[in-house]
Formats: sequence, structure tokens, C-alpha cells
Amino acid sequence: MADSYNRHSQSKSTRYQHNEKDIMKSKSRRSKYSEQKYHHVEAKTPPLPTRSTSTLEELLQKRESLKKELKNIVKHSDTGSTKESKKRRHSKEDYAYEIISNKKTYKENEAKSNTYSKRKSFHESSPELDHTQADSEDEESIIELRRHLRKQLIEKFKGSHDTSSGSNESNNKDTSSPVEKSVKQVKSDDTHQNHNKQITDMFSEKDEFDSKSTTNNVTQNNNEANLTDNWDDADGYYKICIGDVINNRYTIKSILGQGVFANVVRAQDSIDGNDYVAIKIVRNNELMYKTSLKEIAILKEIREADPNNKYHCVQFYDHFMHKGHLCLLLESLHMDLRAVIKKYGKNHGINIKALMSYSRQLLLALRLLKKLGIIHADIKPDNILVNERKNVLKLCDFGSAAKSDDNEPTPYLVSRFYRAPEIILGVPYKHGVDIWSAACTIFEMATAKIMFTGSSNNKMLKCFMDLKGKFSSKLVKRGKFKDQHFNYNNNFLLHKKDEFTGREKVVEMSNININRDLLYELKKSYKNTFANEERKLAQLKDLLDKMTMLDSSQRISVSDCLKHPFILEELQKNASTK
Repeated sequence: MADSYNRHSQSKSTRYQHNEKDIMKSKSRRSKYSEQKYHHVEAKTPPLPTRSTSTLEELLQKRESLKKELKNIVKHSDTGSTKESKKRRHSKEDYAYEIISNKKTYKENEAKSNTYSKRKSFHESSPELDHTQADSEDEESIIELRRHLRKQLIEKFKGSHDTSSGSNESNNKDTSSPVEKSVKQVKSDDTHQNHNKQITDMFSEKDEFDSKSTTNNVTQNNNEANLTDNWDDADGYYKICIGDVINNRYTIKSILGQGVFANVVRAQDSIDGNDYVAIKIVRNNELMYKTSLKEIAILKEIREADPNNKYHCVQFYDHFMHKGHLCLLLESLHMDLRAVIKKYGKNHGINIKALMSYSRQLLLALRLLKKLGIIHADIKPDNILVNERKNVLKLCDFGSAAKSDDNEPTPYLVSRFYRAPEIILGVPYKHGVDIWSAACTIFEMATAKIMFTGSSNNKMLKCFMDLKGKFSSKLVKRGKFKDQHFNYNNNFLLHKKDEFTGREKVVEMSNININRDLLYELKKSYKNTFANEERKLAQLKDLLDKMTMLDSSQRISVSDCLKHPFILEELQKNASTK
């Protein structure tokens, strides 16, 4: 047993020895392999740089040498040309030149520069960081010093500008550096051009610009060449300023109004006895320009037909171009008829005597237009003017006027409240549309109320039928737009909103009853009238009935209107009293 145990132990020990040998061999192999692998990788990558062994004395010497080089650069730049200095303005050497040239600023910032130079010496002692950290930190320090120096130069400039204005230049000696001189020279030139400009630093982190100093308004100067667009607004209207001179002759005194086609101003003529004129400045638009040329042709025709200015159409003098706008020179009157009604006939209308005079003058103007074959097509109180004494009335604004043989059916001709039924239905129209509009205007003068107040063409037709009754089938069939308002049975189709849903619905109306009394409405405006005035109101009611016939072929003519008792009796009465 003991022998077998000894043999077993020996064999075990020999096994351990063999294992240890194998382990040592494998370790040696691994170490060799790892050494080979290490040497292989090390051969591919460059060795780490060795740290510099520069001493403090060497660094100080380098610093002194850099200072000497900077001084030499300063001397060289002083003798150099101004163009070369401008080219080197943003370089590091030029910045150093600026620091050294300004001795006071350099002394104040010497502590800062020492810290920066220490940083720089540290970077110089580390060659491996030469092109990374040194450059970035040095640039940051340069930017910081530049900002500080720039602010000081601006403050000095402000102080020198304030003190130099009150003292004699010969007694003040400029001891500033060349950089300060150049900066002061440039900025002093700017101050001569504009003394009110605020001095700001565009590189400053703070917003030093004054927002109040800038404005969007374009200043107009007649002595300078300006773009024509600056004289117009977004819609092409001329921007009117009181006091502006138009055509080197007419000074704008007030604004009379603005329409679809143009602005109208009142101006004073500096050549022709300082008389007042009205100038219609047409919008800067090709369509408006062409339309205004037609208006000029019509105004010239009226002027030739009425050289003595008897037939109550506004006088046309001349036309010219001003900053891209066609301008019409017209007779200046005091106020329009709508303003007269509001001022002298509020809630009750103007007096009967003035009403008869104004109606007669308006009809005389219409008679002249019919003689010339012209349809005004926009008669309303806004387009009728009166003089300062309020005894003369004149028809104006011929922008919508056209020849009677040169018209096409359009549903939106004439302002809606004064629009004749044939226009809404699309029936061919002639001078009768002006008679209808004149009747609406006369009624408004008498009552200070609008005769027909429909909010659309469809509701305007309903207003007509409330006063005059149903349209005849013959008239409706002639209409180009009849299907919008009548069905095949000639029943009226009223467009209205539903009370509950708010949606638009169509209501068919076969019977329409008259619910207005024109005489009652006229008498309501003239209370406590005398017998002769009541007779005149009855005559006016008869005249308005004939002027507002639904069928234009049955409507009274302008010549018959002038022969009507409402107009004619007044003339006979005046003749008998003389």
C-alpha cells in the first residue's frame, strides 16, 4: 500500500511539473506574441512628443524678443502708407500696433496683457498644443481687448467732440495716437453730414441702436429726385400732403374726397391770381388712366357745348401729369349736396324754394348731356356740388359717363340706391337711368331720406315694387339677368335669410302689394305747410311718379320735366313779381 501510494504521489508530482512547464511555455509564447503585436502597432502610430524642457529664463527672453518685434512693426507702420495700414487693420500685428500706440490704454490693460502673455508662454512651452489651444485662447483675448479698446476710443471721441465745439482749435493740441486720429477723422466727417446721428458700436454685445431714430415715413423733397412709387400708397392713390406743390404751380390746401378712380384736392394757383381750383388726381393704374382719358374727352365736349357756363356742369380747365398720376384741373366749388342736406335739411329736408331751384338746375344739366348723347350714369348727392352762397348747383364726376350708343348691360352701374330697374334686370338702357337717379336725388333733398334702401339688387327690385307695383311680363322678358330674380311664371324670387338657420333661402312671391304712399312721406317732412306749399308737394309727388316709371320707355323725358308745374310755376311766379 505504501509503495503504491508513493508511486501515485510521484506520478502526481511529475504531472504537476509537466503542467508547470507547459504553462511557462504558453506564457512565453503569449509574451512573444504580445511583444510582436505591440511592436507592430507601435510601428504604425507615431511616438508621443516629448515635453519641452524650456526654462523660465528662456520664456522671458522670448517674451522680450516679441516685444521688440512688435515695436519694430509699430515704427514700420508709422512710416508706411495709409493703404497698407488699412490692409493690415484686422491682422494681429496691426492690433498690437493699436495697443502700443495708445499708451494710456496699454497701461490700463497691462495687467490683463500679462495674464494673456503667461497663457501664451505656457502654450509656447507645450509644442504639442501649438496649433490648437494657443490660437483659440489668443484669438479670444484679442477680441476681448479689441472691444475694450474700441469702447474707450468712442468715449474719448465723444468727449473730444463736446469740448472742441466750445473752444478754439488752435489752442487745443491733438496728442492722440495715429489710430485715434484716423478714427476721429472718419467719425468727424460723419458728424458734419448728420449731427443727430447716434454713435453706436456695431460689435457691441448690447443693442445700442435707438429704434426710435428710424422711421418708415418717406420724406418728400421737391428738390431731389425720388422714386415715383414713394408717392403712391398700396392701392395706387397719390399720397396727399397739405402744402405740397403740384406741377410747380398749385399748392394743396385741403382734401375734398376720395373715390374709386381718384383723390380730389383743393389747391391754390400761384400764377393765376391765387384762385382756388379742384384737382382730381387719378390713381396710378392703367385702367383708371384709360377711363380718365375718356372723362377728359367728355369734359372737353361739354366745355365746347357750354362756353358760357350756363348749364350747371362743372367746368374743366386743363389736365397734366404729376409723378405718374394723371391730374384733371377743375372748377372749385364749396361743398357737395349731401353735406348741404345734412347741414340744412337734417331729418326734414331742405326748404321748398331751394328744392325747386336745385331740381331745375339739375334737370338743365341733364338736358345738356342728352343733347350731347352723354349718359352720366352716377348721379347722386355726392356728385353734385354747390357754391359758397348755396344758390348754384353743378353736376360733377364724369368718370362713369359714356356715350348713349356705347354701353353694355351691367348690373352694377350707378350707385345701388340710385340704380334704375333696367340696369338691374339687364335691359338696354339710355338717358332714362339719369332721370331715375335724379328722382331719387330730388326725393332725398325733400325728405333727407334715401328713397330705395335695398341691400342688394334683388332687394332693390322688391323696394321698387313696394312703391310702384309688380313688373310687367314684357319688361321682365327683355332682361338679360331676369332669371336671377323672376321664374318662368313671372313670379318674383326674393332672396332672404332664414330666421332660424341663418342660411339664404328663396321665397316665391306671386302677388306684391303697394305699401308706400309718396305724398304722405313728403308731407311728413314738411309740417305746418301753407296751402301753396301743399300744392307744390302734390306737384312734386306727380313729378317723382313720372320720373320713376319701372319701364324706361314710359318714363318722363328731361324736357318734359322742365315743363312740369313743379318747375314751371316757380318760374312764372318769379317773373310776375319783378
